[in-house]
Formats: sequence, structure tokens, C-alpha cells
Amino acid sequence: MNSKIIANGILRALGIIAAIALVLFFLYKIQSIIIYITVAAVISLIGRPIILFLRRKLKFNNTFAVVVTMVLFIGLLIGLIGMFIPLISDQGKNLALLDFEQLEDNINKLYLQVNDYFEFNNIDVEQSIKDSNLLSKLDFSLIPNFFNGVINGLGSFSVGLFSVLFISFFFLKDSQLFENGIIAIVPEGNEMRSKRSWNKIKDLLSRYFVGLIFQILILFVIYTIVLLIFGIDNAVVIAFLCALLNLVPYVGPLVSGFLMLLLSMSSNLGESFSEVILPKTSYVMIGFIIAQLIDNFFSQPIIFSKSVKSHPLEIFLIIIIAGILFGIVGMIVAVPAYTAIKVILKEFLSEYKIVSKLTKGL
Repeated sequence: MNSKIIANGILRALGIIAAIALVLFFLYKIQSIIIYITVAAVISLIGRPIILFLRRKLKFNNTFAVVVTMVLFIGLLIGLIGMFIPLISDQGKNLALLDFEQLEDNINKLYLQVNDYFEFNNIDVEQSIKDSNLLSKLDFSLIPNFFNGVINGLGSFSVGLFSVLFISFFFLKDSQLFENGIIAIVPEGNEMRSKRSWNKIKDLLSRYFVGLIFQILILFVIYTIVLLIFGIDNAVVIAFLCALLNLVPYVGPLVSGFLMLLLSMSSNLGESFSEVILPKTSYVMIGFIIAQLIDNFFSQPIIFSKSVKSHPLEIFLIIIIAGILFGIVGMIVAVPAYTAIKVILKEFLSEYKIVSKLTKGL
């Protein structure tokens, strides 16, 4: 092997590395576009059963079925925004007139009530809280700054929303866009396998995302009933936020539980801690735990077994591994990605025993 061959090999390797780096840099710069496309793809998968129903049962043509589906999605979005607007408007008015010294005084009073309650029950927590200097570290001026940041982000959100809706329309109307793109890059001779894999993936993921909607709906109904029974302010909004957080496996329920605990206590700020706040919050948290038990032992197993056709233990391990490797984002995309990988393995490597065992039932 002479020096010219070695030099050419080194240059070729450097060229490949530079090309990969450029591609990664390009993807990094257009990450917002990738997110828009991903969200639009999820919306198209959720809307696919609706379009099939409209075309097969009601005999709509494809374009009209897509328009009706998009109108349903936009109507749902407007309904959700309309649900939050009164709350945001009220909070904005309150913040404009808010006396932050009075807010800090109210929280300090709540702290004293909690401390007195624990002292009455021979539980000394005052010293540990004092050592942490928790109250002195609270900066109440950050509250309006936070809302200002939210308002400033509405412009970017509007652009993203329009982009997602626009892309979703064409994904729904031209359902072969993804398939044609995949066929264009697969080696010759594998086109039919690729088509079968893609159709199977679309079917499974459509059922999975629709199942997630029902899962959120069940939690939303239970949370709303519990919060309304115990007279928690803004019960519908709190229930929706806590149900939506459940989309993040394992971490989401913990965050939603803390959020419900905090908002339930703050809803009764100024009342007696031992006579009102503690009992009411305890009952709300019992309702939250019951909802989580229903979700973990009924809703999730049905979704996983009926939609992606995977055992709950199998899904648990995949989510944990994805969380360790890729964090929260990995936990969210673990089930769809794992389902797609299983379908591809079954189609292309079904002759291997481990693949046939793993993909049994697909």
C-alpha cells in the first residue's frame, strides 16, 4: 500500500466526517422545522382513523374528509384555548394590581400555620426550613416576568401553529408522502417490504395515539370530578394540565401530583390549615392516587396490548432504558420508536428466532 492510497483514504475519511458534521449542523439549525414535521406527523396519525371513517362510512371524498378532520382539530384547539383564556385574563388583571408584599405575607402566614400544625403533632420541621432559608430565596417579582415571557413567546407559537396545521393538512391529504420518501431511499428489491412495514407502522401508531387521547380523557374526567367535589378553583384547567402531563411516562404523574397538591393548597390560601387546607388537599390527593391506579392497572395495559401489541413489562423496560439514554424526550418517543423498530425487524429479519419471539402477535 503506497502513500498515495493512504492519503486518499485519509482524505476520504475526513470528507465523510465533514459531510456528517455539516448534516448534523444543518439539522440543528432547522430543529424547529423538524419539530413541526414531527407534530404534524402525529396529528396525521391521529386523524387517519377519522378520515377512513368519513371515506368508508359516509362516502366523503378524500379532500372533503381531510377538510372536515382539520376543522375538527382546529375546533378542538380553539376550545382548549378558550378554556384557558378566562384564567389567563383573570390572572393578568390580578397581577397588574397584585401587592407582592401582601402575597409574601400570605405565604408566610400559611407557613406559620403549617409549622404550628406539625408542632402540635410533635413534628419539628421549623429548624430544617430555617436552615434552608427557603422563604428568603423566593423572589416574587419573577411572577410577572414569567408571564411576560409567556406573552413574548406567543408570536413564535403562532408561527409554529400555522406551520403545523399547514403541514398536517398535506400529510392527511397526501398520505403517500412519507411512503414515497421512504421508497426513494431503500435499496432495490425491498420496496414491497418497506410499503408493508410503513402501512403496519401507520396502523399501530394511529391506534396508539388515539389510545393516548382516551387515556388523557379518562384522567381528565376523574380529576375534574374530584376537584369540583372539593371546590378547588379553576378545576377544569388544573385537571387538564395534570392529565396532559401524564403523557410523560412515570415522571409526568409525579409532576402532576405535585402541581395538584400545590394548586389545591393555594386555592384555599388564608383558610385554617388544620381544619380546611389539610383535609381538603388530602381528599384531593386520594382522588389523584385512585385516578393513577385506574390509569396504571386498566388504561395503560389496554392501550399497550391493543394498540402497539407489546407487553406492559416490555414497555416499562423500554421506557426506562430510553429515559436513561435520552432523558425526558426519550421516554416520550420510546413507545412509538420501539413499535416502528419491531415492525421493521419482523418484516426484514423474521427468520431469526429472537425476532420472531419478540414480534409475535404483530
